[in-house]
Amino acid sequence: MQKQEFDIIKSTGEKTKFSVTKLENSLKTSGADDALVKKIVSVVMDELYPGISTKEIYNRAFAMLKKAKSVCASKYKLKKAIYELGPTGFPFERFISGILYYSGYTTQVGQMVQGTCVSHEIDVLARKDGILNIIECKFHGEDGLKCNVKVPLYIASRYHDVKGPLESEKEKEYEKTAGWVVTNTRFTTDALQYGQCAGLNLLSWDHPSGNGLKDRIDRLRLYPITVSTLLSAKEKQFLLNRDVVLCKQLLEDSFYLDHLGISNGRKSRIIKEMQSLCHIQI
Repeated sequence: MQKQEFDIIKSTGEKTKFSVTKLENSLKTSGADDALVKKIVSVVMDELYPGISTKEIYNRAFAMLKKAKSVCASKYKLKKAIYELGPTGFPFERFISGILYYSGYTTQVGQMVQGTCVSHEIDVLARKDGILNIIECKFHGEDGLKCNVKVPLYIASRYHDVKGPLESEKEKEYEKTAGWVVTNTRFTTDALQYGQCAGLNLLSWDHPSGNGLKDRIDRLRLYPITVSTLLSAKEKQFLLNRDVVLCKQLLEDSFYLDHLGISNGRKSRIIKEMQSLCHIQI
């Protein structure tokens, strides 16, 4: 029987356990079939050496997956791709707005809202089913950083300052408001406890269970363009600068690929990759 856990060194230098099962599950989630998963895990396990980091293990698995099936590799690198939306948090705000828009919300980004005490720039306003959602995004550009209790504390105070004026408006297209905190990483236990106690909706990489950010992205197939294994870093930045953050958006506005001077052959491969990621019939 294959050993399911190994002692390895994290990228932070800490000693930890590496789970073979987690690696298998991450590969399966990308869409790789059982035979390919078994092959990649077998090769990776044979190449383990003392002091290898989790990052190196996953990078090796990604390289093999990319070579075998590039679309699966794109899904596999989802977490890293969201970090690549940085260094500022603005593309991440656009990304969250896009996910909500394609989920049936009417959305606006970066709107100024007058509160009881001061005015606030709200990251995302999203309206659906008679509720105006006041959404603040906390973007982290690297792994291991969590939202501590200070984040929901601060956002709760901002939300409560705008809540009164927004709900007292006479001519409004919503019945009530709701406050949200969205992050691409995770919340600490205290942050979750306070946020829930304060009545905020909390959305992180894996919270709520079964409906976290990763779950929503995979379920709706709303992947960021940074997952692409065919676009260069420079090309991705060009698109992000023009508020094209989703693969679905690039399919709708593929003329941007012409602006980049991409050849017809390569353009065809990129569009095929986007269609596969979005599960659009080719």
